[in-house]
Amino acid sequence: MPERSTERRTEGQRRRGDHYAGHDDERTLESGNLGPPFHENVPGARDAGSGVASALIPPEADIAELREIARGCTACELHRVGTQTVFGEGPQQARIMLVGEQPGDREDVEGHPFVGPAGGLLDGALERAGIDRDDVYVTNAVKHFRWEEQRGKRRVHKKPALAHVRACAPWLRAEMRVVQPEVLVLLGATAAQAVLGTRFKVTEHRGTFVESDLDALVTATVHPSSILRARDEQERHDALEGFVRDLRLAADALRDGVRSARRG
Repeated sequence: MPERSTERRTEGQRRRGDHYAGHDDERTLESGNLGPPFHENVPGARDAGSGVASALIPPEADIAELREIARGCTACELHRVGTQTVFGEGPQQARIMLVGEQPGDREDVEGHPFVGPAGGLLDGALERAGIDRDDVYVTNAVKHFRWEEQRGKRRVHKKPALAHVRACAPWLRAEMRVVQPEVLVLLGATAAQAVLGTRFKVTEHRGTFVESDLDALVTATVHPSSILRARDEQERHDALEGFVRDLRLAADALRDGVRSARRG
């Protein structure tokens, strides 16, 4: 990968002081970290670089075309691990886009995002927040399921590596180009750090709109699967209430008539 110095930072990044990305030219894919900062290579970011799947993507493809092309993506080794590509779904002009980490066991089998236990929890939380799931575009930062072992009939999720996230970045970039969401909700650390930089911490910034170079309001919250892993019912209840509050931020922004610059 060609090196790019910190001199190529955008003016917006200079003004912010790179709160989230932490520019570090020593980071490389080989070391397990991304250099240059990964958020410069994700959808909508100024000076976004091309990922390894970019050659597959026609510049004017719509969501249906992207989904069909992505079925044959071999940009990383996960195409040999997962059953199939699990592409995003929802209205092509959805006002809200949700981005999670990667498909889970059920999603990999069925070929649709957020249809497993975490998806069921998400559906209920969206309803409580006043958001119709059918009006939302849902996708993941990584389009194939990474797993490490099988327990009974269920395969155990393994967090995708940064290299996997980067390999899928052109697909996410293309989805955002087509959908042009007014509000982008990042579910969990993998999605949030993919878009906002590897130093971004969901625990410090959840429930607020954060500054970014994207042409949308951007907020981050926990991934619904983390709620399912709560130690007891009280912890799960509290986590779910916090999740619903975070989703209401997006719902309230749309009800208040907030528009992205692109649609304004």
